[in-house]
Amino acid sequence: MIYLDNSATSFPKPQRVREAAAAAVNNMSNPGRSGHALSIRASEEIYRARKTAAALFNAGAESDVVFTLNCTSAINTVLKGVLKSGDHVVVSSLEHNAVMRPLEGMKKIGVTYTEARVYPFDNDRTVDSFRRSINSRTKMIVCTHASNVWGIRLPVERLAALAHEYGLLIAVDAAQSAGVVPIDLQDSRVDYLCAAGHKGLYGPMGTGMLIINSGTVPEPLAEGGTGSNSLSFEQPDELPDRLESGTPNVSGIAGLRAGMEFVMRMTPEKIAAHEFMLIKRLYRGLSSMKGIELYLPEPDPGYSVPILSFNFEGADSETAASMLNRRGIAVRAGLHCSPLAHKMAGTLERGAVRMSPSAFTGAADIDRTLSAVASVRKELNAAGGGAEPAAQSLRSRIRVHR
Repeated sequence: MIYLDNSATSFPKPQRVREAAAAAVNNMSNPGRSGHALSIRASEEIYRARKTAAALFNAGAESDVVFTLNCTSAINTVLKGVLKSGDHVVVSSLEHNAVMRPLEGMKKIGVTYTEARVYPFDNDRTVDSFRRSINSRTKMIVCTHASNVWGIRLPVERLAALAHEYGLLIAVDAAQSAGVVPIDLQDSRVDYLCAAGHKGLYGPMGTGMLIINSGTVPEPLAEGGTGSNSLSFEQPDELPDRLESGTPNVSGIAGLRAGMEFVMRMTPEKIAAHEFMLIKRLYRGLSSMKGIELYLPEPDPGYSVPILSFNFEGADSETAASMLNRRGIAVRAGLHCSPLAHKMAGTLERGAVRMSPSAFTGAADIDRTLSAVASVRKELNAAGGGAEPAAQSLRSRIRVHR
């Protein structure tokens, strides 16, 4: 099977990731809870992972790296641990439900939000949109670094500067950018970086990170044993213990450490160059086919990450993905847990077929995929699909600036 669902989770994992996770299962115990060799070995492994993450993202200190279950739990920690009644948040028009559902739920305690429109390929208008959404109660900007549907990349460095200009905090959802886009926390001054461990960082599922680059530390969502200061009933103040209660996912963190080392050896720049070569090949192949709806101009490294979503005219995205699956092509269809992004493009009713390569995808895989798409298009035409006119695309509704 050709796997083009790396935006959901990367597959396959590097060999060293599998080996590191297996070694933790076979040779490590509960870290920080005991003084025997198995526990000490686990503690050393987690510290090594923290150190690797701090180096990859240029964090202030290893202790600023907090391991979480996933990117969603990192986002929830920031939102629910920092925002209070009466606070206002600015989000983008591309946010994932990992941001929108917590904020919607927090309306019950008096937290409000405003959606700032993103203008693809026009960072000036996007930043101005965020500026106009700030009001006297705004406490934080929360935005995706890159859309998990359309691959649109937000100018988070400029948004961080905007936030600090107004005395605000900024949290960035880097689920689709970590490992592909170079991220320097000291340079960008992003306050909270939330990252998935199992996507562009090539770690196991069930891993994520929150890296804190601010003096405002979130209140913990969970309190309990940390292996430190056990005499006190109060949660420790020091990071990372303050936000890491209970037994950690040692095998997952060990695999994540190996995944981050894989990314650092290859470098995010080279991984991105490889994936953009493939996604451009895919885009150009699809754009030459009749009956294919593309919603944006060709992906551009300055404004995008290597993700491409499209539709077959007159066909439901889920049906098309199932037909591709029967031809050995693994993709994701539907709304991708991001209804805002589909609302922006006019695809809320039908979703879209999403394709995303990895460092392990080759040009031959893209060529086989294009052949499969052509085969699906032919089958749909034979069945009477494709008779409906194409919906007005996002590409036709935006003014593109480069």
